Amino acid sequence: MEPSRRHSTPEGHVQETVRVEPHILEYNIGIVETLGSNVFNLNKSEGWVGKESRKRATTMLQLVVLYKNPLLHTSLSLLLAVTFAFFKFPILFLHGLQTYIHPDSQPQSNGLRAAIRRPSTDAYQPLSSKTAAELKKRNKSKDKVDFDENNAQIFRLRLDQGHLQSRLFVDQYCVAFTLSFAALSSLLLHRFLDSPKDHGFFANGAFVPVLLSILSLYMWGTLLVKITFERSASRRSEKQLSVVFGVLGLFLGLLLVPEGVSMVLDFRFVVPVDGFWRVFIAALMGCLAGFLFIPAFRSARCFWLGTDQIRCNLSMITCGWFTRMILYANQVFVMFVALLWITPLAEIFVNKNYSSSKGGNVKKSGFGEAEKLLGNVGFSPSDFDSFRQWCLLGSGLLQIVALRPNLQMYLNEALLSWYQRLHASKVPDLDYSRAKMFLHNHYLCLVVLQFLAPSMLVLLFLGLSQIDSLSFGNFPLLSDLLPSFAFFKEAALFLACWVTFLWALFSSVILMLHRHCILYVS
Repeated sequence: MEPSRRHSTPEGHVQETVRVEPHILEYNIGIVETLGSNVFNLNKSEGWVGKESRKRATTMLQLVVLYKNPLLHTSLSLLLAVTFAFFKFPILFLHGLQTYIHPDSQPQSNGLRAAIRRPSTDAYQPLSSKTAAELKKRNKSKDKVDFDENNAQIFRLRLDQGHLQSRLFVDQYCVAFTLSFAALSSLLLHRFLDSPKDHGFFANGAFVPVLLSILSLYMWGTLLVKITFERSASRRSEKQLSVVFGVLGLFLGLLLVPEGVSMVLDFRFVVPVDGFWRVFIAALMGCLAGFLFIPAFRSARCFWLGTDQIRCNLSMITCGWFTRMILYANQVFVMFVALLWITPLAEIFVNKNYSSSKGGNVKKSGFGEAEKLLGNVGFSPSDFDSFRQWCLLGSGLLQIVALRPNLQMYLNEALLSWYQRLHASKVPDLDYSRAKMFLHNHYLCLVVLQFLAPSMLVLLFLGLSQIDSLSFGNFPLLSDLLPSFAFFKEAALFLACWVTFLWALFSSVILMLHRHCILYVS
């Protein structure tokens, strides 16, 4: 670099001129060009990253829109599960029921206090262990017999969260309650969601309610096995009859499914059923027949007691007029729905000349115009099928409404036993009523499961029968496992009406036996 030179301008200013070597100038120009290219490349890369992020966001949005149905099903199920667990809805559903307990008369206790405990067996001698001389020997002294008046007292207790959480099977009841309502809500959501048939098996979201329903049905099946054969929860004769009815249901299913079903019930399997699936449906029919006998037996006793058929006229045992209407409506409606599926009676509601109005042929008979006039009255076949399915839905919901009155009557049955034995003799023996009260309190949640199972089974089977078969048409695994999805829907609808038919049959027969004094409430 040459030294700088000074020179003056015409205005009198002094300027300094610096001469730069050519190679240094070229080096500086190269640095400037490099920095400029780097800035350009940086701006270009930032634009490319923005395009990629926008493209990725668009792809994610498309996936969310494509799989919105399963996401909605999963979100709704998780929301219901968390809500039910946080607010303890299964416990709140039973909150406020009134139970009755004997006062605790333990010697070490100070005064009377309410306690639910096992009755003691101290100083208890059964009649079978007494000799004939002891039975014939009676003391007829004129002395006043000592009677502990504390045994004539009883406490009424309103069940709350603390009491209910100590009952047997309470955890199983809470899980089954939550899972069942999550499955039913998912089935209801699938009914109203727009499910395009060309989106595939996973995109339309039908697998979520199906999996939840199958899981709920499996849980109800395992619970029914446990509570049916639970020790001390029911009489040995009731368990033996459950096994007998289960075997009869199995053989009846093997004989009638699929061709013979139409001889008894107005139901026809369109898809051929043979081999493994025939035995599977027959086994389900037998299991349902065996497991539903004890719940139907107890429900009939609750109806008999709640409607005051024994004419006891005790307000603390029977129920009010509104609750009595619920019990009557539940029993009558279940019987009505069962009659809708019986072949001779179902034909009354169907318009026999509906096919002739569409161009079909109608058989002529000797009744002439009378048969033609009566045949024009009724539903079309499709409308009648829809009407029966709506009736199945109504019967399941009505059984849930009648659950609390039935449970209250179940608890009042122990009170009736205490009242009967209190007035049976001058010196009543209340050990039996004490034991009965303990068992009714101890197995309360078990009875809740028995009363809730039929309605949940009907609603779950009915919900599965309403899922569109096209939603599973392009899933090869189900095509290999099932004959067709139409068979799956038919089997679900058949089992729903089979549960209703069994419940109506068992409860009606038991009520008839109570009416003829063959059975009685004690």
